[in-house]
Amino acid sequence: MTLEIDDELHEFLALMVSDAGPYQSVSAYVEDLIRRDMASQEAAAFTQLQVELLTAFSAPEATYHPSSAAEVIARNRI
Repeated sequence: MTLEIDDELHEFLALMVSDAGPYQSVSAYVEDLIRRDMASQEAAAFTQLQVELLTAFSAPEATYHPSSAAEVIARNRI
């Protein structure tokens, strides 16, 4: 993988992977950034799911209607 970054970012990267920095290599730093980004996206998706479930379960029971599994699957096909 080849990255092109500006001088400011290159200086920061050099600090992060220096003897005083927390990472042993650029690869370790990039891997950590990717893992953090993945975790952040998963957390955002989970939060969105919680909001949707809260909305669904707070609806009045009178608005519920019975559905078969086949009906739910058909309704949610893209």
